[in-house]
Amino acid sequence: MPDPVIIGVGNRWRGDDGAGLAVVAALRERGVRAQACGDPMDLPELLRGEDAAIVVDAARAGAPAGTLHRFEVSESGIPAGLRGCSTHALGVGDALEVCRAVGKLPARIVVMGIEGAQFGLGDDLSRPVANAVATVAAAIERELSAAAG
Repeated sequence: MPDPVIIGVGNRWRGDDGAGLAVVAALRERGVRAQACGDPMDLPELLRGEDAAIVVDAARAGAPAGTLHRFEVSESGIPAGLRGCSTHALGVGDALEVCRAVGKLPARIVVMGIEGAQFGLGDDLSRPVANAVATVAAAIERELSAAAG
């Protein structure tokens, strides 16, 4: 994957929905450039002109909290079971389909979803999601290393 932009999506005031933002913070602590996104509908603008991207968000698909879902969505999109699993008005899958519809989807895009458990107002990250943050940050670093060489 050529120099992907890394984007974490989420809302830190909605418990596990802050997972993508926590991954961005962990990556920044490791010196990796990553950006936060509060609304998935900002993705078309953030992805404009990019050849590759990694997008991280919380997921609700019925798996145990902290489970990592990883999809390469450049050609097939996010599986139906994970579309619409968002605390946002429109989820990451919907925003990426908007990009696809207008011909602005990067050539290569990976979506990493961290299965969440609690999404209430004011909740902190659940323990399984908080534990998964470092694992996901390390997985992204491995992807970056593999792409570089």
